[in-house]
Amino acid sequence: MNGAGISVEELLAEARSGLNRMTPEEAWEALESGAMLVDTRPVEQRRQLGEVPGSLVVDRNVLEWRLDPRSPHRLPQATGESRVIVLCQQGYSSSLAAASLQRLGVAGATDVVGGMESWVAAGLPTAPFRE
Repeated sequence: MNGAGISVEELLAEARSGLNRMTPEEAWEALESGAMLVDTRPVEQRRQLGEVPGSLVVDRNVLEWRLDPRSPHRLPQATGESRVIVLCQQGYSSSLAAASLQRLGVAGATDVVGGMESWVAAGLPTAPFRE
């Protein structure tokens, strides 16, 4: 289907236009102040770079069901009142995920610029992968 839709770059720009994206340092401060940092990275990426202490791991393929406050499959933490910050490896899929959460009514959803790679580069706390 040539030309039938928008490009992934356009989709990403559209998603990011509605986000107040955070630097890793801002995300760490928000986490320490009660925000929910949701790590959507697959096991292998978490094994490689570790995890953020205090983060909540939610597979990307079930993120919307787990964080929609109206979903019968939501996590207890998903009240719709917490600030939700999505973290992926490089900050691309997290932007799309955060925009999707906003469409579900999680108004403060956002993501981390540069993802876990920028988190590690900033020297912020990490913990070993937990099986």
